[in-house]
Amino acid sequence: MTSVAERRRNRAKTGRPRKEGVDRFECGKIKPAETQKETMSVAIEARKRHHGATIDVGSPFAGYVLGRIYLDGNITEDQRKAGDEYAEIIARYHKMVGIPFPSARAQSLFTIKGYDGDVTEAMADKARRATNRMMEVTKVLLDCNEGPVVRSVVHNVCVMDFENLRDMQPQAIVWLRRGLQALWASKGVA
Repeated sequence: MTSVAERRRNRAKTGRPRKEGVDRFECGKIKPAETQKETMSVAIEARKRHHGATIDVGSPFAGYVLGRIYLDGNITEDQRKAGDEYAEIIARYHKMVGIPFPSARAQSLFTIKGYDGDVTEAMADKARRATNRMMEVTKVLLDCNEGPVVRSVVHNVCVMDFENLRDMQPQAIVWLRRGLQALWASKGVA
């Protein structure tokens, strides 16, 4: 049998050894050594490797497909804003109704869940407004010429953020522009 003192000494030796020679807060947590500039440089280098030097990788628009399509010059700024607003409306709808967001890259797959079931009148009202708003923008897209295809392309670019759609065919760019322009013109978006 080991004594209590011996068990305490053994327990102190387990785990990862303490880092030496680093700055710490009063609570013992290690102070971050990287500056924001260093952190951003790592992200920018990764974007350069992944997307090439064809776009301004330092731009915040380089972080998502619709933004990269905008940086490529395939859509206007108004169309990009309409797409951003559309994505926001769909995300708000999913959050308020309790449906998991459809893009696996937008969340941790292990934390997908809906509402716990405690629904107040205010939450129900917010969910109703979000649902109505989502149906309005969907109607705007479906009312376009070739509506179902336009809605699908806009949804896949703005919400699902599929990377392969950045290099889509010219006809798909026409559908994307048509849908984004209809959203912008509806003035409910923007």
